[in-house]
Amino acid sequence: MGWSQERLEHVAQTRLGGAKLIVVANREPYIHRFKDGEVEWIRPAGGLTAALDPVMRACGGTWVAHGSGDADRQTADASGRLRVPPDDPTYTLRRVWLSKDDEEGYYYGFANSALWPLCHQVYARPVFDPAHWDAYKRVNELFAQAVLDEADGGPALVFVQDYHFALLPRLLKQARPDLVVAQFWHIPWPNPETFRVCPWGREILDGMLGNDLMSFHTQYHCNNFLETVDRTLECRIDRERFAVERSGQATSVRPHPISVDPRLAAEYLGDDWERRAEKFRKRYRLGDRPLLVGVDRVDYTKGIPERLLAVDRLLQQHPEWKGKFHFLQVGAPSRTHLPAYRDLNDEVQNLADRINWAHGDGSWRPVMFLNEHHGPEDIFLLYRMAAGCVVSSLHDGMNLVAKEFVTARPDEQGVLVLSQFTGAARELPDAVLVNPFDVQATADGLLAALTMPADEQRRRMRKMRQQVDDHNIFRWAGMLLSEVGRMVEPADLPEPSGVTPPSEERQRDLLASRHSLDTIALTWGAG
Repeated sequence: MGWSQERLEHVAQTRLGGAKLIVVANREPYIHRFKDGEVEWIRPAGGLTAALDPVMRACGGTWVAHGSGDADRQTADASGRLRVPPDDPTYTLRRVWLSKDDEEGYYYGFANSALWPLCHQVYARPVFDPAHWDAYKRVNELFAQAVLDEADGGPALVFVQDYHFALLPRLLKQARPDLVVAQFWHIPWPNPETFRVCPWGREILDGMLGNDLMSFHTQYHCNNFLETVDRTLECRIDRERFAVERSGQATSVRPHPISVDPRLAAEYLGDDWERRAEKFRKRYRLGDRPLLVGVDRVDYTKGIPERLLAVDRLLQQHPEWKGKFHFLQVGAPSRTHLPAYRDLNDEVQNLADRINWAHGDGSWRPVMFLNEHHGPEDIFLLYRMAAGCVVSSLHDGMNLVAKEFVTARPDEQGVLVLSQFTGAARELPDAVLVNPFDVQATADGLLAALTMPADEQRRRMRKMRQQVDDHNIFRWAGMLLSEVGRMVEPADLPEPSGVTPPSEERQRDLLASRHSLDTIALTWGAG
């Protein structure tokens, strides 16, 4: 039986036994903002929120996140809570309010100027600022308090997302040892030699080892993490069970590659996608030429300049393709508060202008750079229109654009040109795999996308679609939580001598918690 939202919903609602699911992520799944004097809500760009929202719709519970919209306070209650999705509420969003200094130091500072480049091996130097580290610790403590408020003393499973909260698991365990805590690290984990440059590496690892389960996209990242822990901390590594024992706590380390909800493609495309595609082509004067598309945040890990250089190389070597296709890069502005991102934005625009000047004419531009946010309806429309989708990340934990593109092609046409340095490359070997640092190889990949016979496209796309259908976001959630369920079954230990036994009221609370966690173990273990 395949994993579906209905299956996950049934299991979560009938067998969690009263244990509350609490997801913690920096980004909220729904943002409220003012537009023309009115309040509107949007879904933010990003693979994490798109992946987790259907899981939360299925399971219910609470999502704890930074409230970043300028109308967020007006739409939440005094505690920062509201029910979402706004048009069909199924779970609770708990917004945490951060000061400008907190956001500057924690998010733009330590998370994205230190941890992000440290974990992505793309030759960007991390910035280790003590003030940023202080803000990072402070915000992790704020989120810990919010989670404890939401748990409200009862049994809960806390599912922490990503590198913004490396310290949070240990903070939660110190306050509530009975909580079950798991963390998914959505970006790569570096090798020990790379990680050792971090001045606060020991504190980060100790925080992460507060988890019962520490999960990454690939086995390679799990191996790197274990090696890093082994070289940095006093602990015991159990390599047979892939676990770390430290200070009386065991943390399992497992790969769980994240995925997407394949059903969303049809929802976002709608029945009128062909009419919208025709309108889009007219708006940008695309004619009926084939489109190669890239869809990314403008981030230096995504290899956007590298793919533009490949377009330039293709046109130099195959001038017969001039005037016969467009490369359309959707680049959502990202972290423009940071100089490296502003500089990258300028670099991409300048490259696009140079290529258009060198190869284009008055009626044809080879490169179109749409440097603005586009909603999922527009993005999936581009996937459906494209002759090829180019994912040229220099280093990526997974990259869900690759999987989204596959789900948007029920016609079994279109070519995925995919960097071999993504987690997705391990699951989608029928893509055209390229080394994005090799301009010639990437140019050859673009040419393959433009010239591949329909039968070959169909053969490759059919296999990739089957892979994504079978390994969807609900399977990811089910298998990950199944892992937690198997490891949290409490053992019956004798009371140590000289310790006062708990009160009758406390014993009743412990029995209730144990019942709930036993139920989780039985439920998810059966998945």
